[in-house]
Amino acid sequence: MTPLRAVSSRTASDTNLLKYAETARASSATVIGHYSTSFGLAARLLDSRVRTPVRTIYALVRIADEIVDGAATEAGVGIEEQRQLLDELELETERAIVRGYSTNLVVHAFAATARQCGIDSSLIAPFFASMRRDLDPTPFSAEGVAEYIYGSAEVIGLMCLRTFVHWSPRNDSELSVLEDGARHLGAAFQKINFLRDLSCDREVLGRNYFPGIDPLHLTDAQKNVILDDIDADLAIASAVLPLLPAGCRRAVAAAQGLFTRLSRRLRSTPANQLLRSRVRVPDGEKLMIALNSTIGRGAWKR
Repeated sequence: MTPLRAVSSRTASDTNLLKYAETARASSATVIGHYSTSFGLAARLLDSRVRTPVRTIYALVRIADEIVDGAATEAGVGIEEQRQLLDELELETERAIVRGYSTNLVVHAFAATARQCGIDSSLIAPFFASMRRDLDPTPFSAEGVAEYIYGSAEVIGLMCLRTFVHWSPRNDSELSVLEDGARHLGAAFQKINFLRDLSCDREVLGRNYFPGIDPLHLTDAQKNVILDDIDADLAIASAVLPLLPAGCRRAVAAAQGLFTRLSRRLRSTPANQLLRSRVRVPDGEKLMIALNSTIGRGAWKR
């Protein structure tokens, strides 16, 4: 009877873990649904095998970001406590990847993705380092901003890429090109959001991600130099789209199309208006961009 009881117990345990994992994944989908219409729209274009892992990445990134971008402060959490929360979240993430379990549903879901797709501390540690940097009032240097962008955005692109190629492996040469494209796309996204959030970053959070530039006196010439750099990033990322697996190509194309449109809108918006309003793309245009990404040249090819 003992062997039978052991089998029965193991089966029940496995069922419990599967149910817990499913709940964890659902919690990640809830996070993206509440926080990002743009990222959420692009994620819906992903192949089902990739969609859930990408959502788990976004959810972890979002809850870490909320520690430093307002929610924790509004709850009365001080700067030192915010640092402690980041440390605890990073440690719990690393432990969950090792043990395969976390009491934090978002961390549990991310850890499962990390274990499956090979996301490790080489990408996780830089991300949390950038989150901590947001709690440091020291002005950024050019080198500091580059390091911050790598940790806060480029590694997110690299994490997503690892989920993309998990089911559709690429050779070392192709992977190197894709990694370069993922980094440039992540950097473009972040730099665009720096411009879009110019007012909030300065007035509410006390940050300036543009060394040597006073946001209060940003000129059109300075803005256009920034946008030239962003457009160069987008061009590099666009060139590698054909190498991406078909299951993610349309979603990446949609995200890139959206930020390309944002870049154009920022270029046509006078610099002095960026401190008064946040540039956005209307929902109708977002849907058209998503539609165009599904029928664009090569979008359906495998």
